[in-house]
Amino acid sequence: MFDSQMPILIVLLVMGAGAKVVTVYRGGEPGTLSRLGPAVLMPGRMQAPSLLVCAVVELVLAGGLLFATAPIFRWGTVGFFAMCTYVLVELRRRRPDAGCGCFGEVSSAPVGIRSIGRTVVLTGMSALSVAAPASGWAATVHPTWLTAAGLAVIALLSPEIEELVDRVRYRAPCEQRPGPTEQVMLSRLRSSGPWRAHQEALTSPEPYDSWRELCWRFFVFTGRDQDDVVFAVHLSGRRPAVRVAVVSNDDSDSLPEYTPVSA
Repeated sequence: MFDSQMPILIVLLVMGAGAKVVTVYRGGEPGTLSRLGPAVLMPGRMQAPSLLVCAVVELVLAGGLLFATAPIFRWGTVGFFAMCTYVLVELRRRRPDAGCGCFGEVSSAPVGIRSIGRTVVLTGMSALSVAAPASGWAATVHPTWLTAAGLAVIALLSPEIEELVDRVRYRAPCEQRPGPTEQVMLSRLRSSGPWRAHQEALTSPEPYDSWRELCWRFFVFTGRDQDDVVFAVHLSGRRPAVRVAVVSNDDSDSLPEYTPVSA
């Protein structure tokens, strides 16, 4: 039981490391690294090295879990995923537009409950591995139904799968795809938690302005205090991430500060 989830940890660590290395060396669109955690929390010149350091740590932990039984690798994996959980919570609070970067550029969607829930589950799996009597090699060669169950849970908590399906279907990054119509996005907004929380503060249920920017559709409403209430709805998913900001008309030169709330 204690070693049943070790194959999942090993595979995800290797996949995460490989994806980060590919993202750094392929480059991608300008500013890609500035939208991926943990690089988003670093100064510009440290963004690529931070992803590479994270990749090296993941490979070392994966190798230790696979071939060794030393506690340092197992407790190190617990600490790594616990730290990932903290970083994702900080990203959601400080940069709600940034992706987790867990699997490189594929993890570019805004950090949501699923991504955070995944790292929490992986932390729990890592804690179970501490008591495993053998190395991860034996568990990898002889997986059990618990391994399959754990893999199913991780798959449900991985928004990257939807992103990969979209890329296969459209073969273009999110910002270059034709998104849903404005009315569809408005309907998704009205079914979200942030809309219900701010609906009473609006003078009208209809926006007076709307536009698309990269992977977001923005809607602007007039608030009862004559402020602008701006909603940003991510284009991906039937229950997309939604951000909201209240912009004072008395301070038109300042940028809105987004409240990290998602549907």
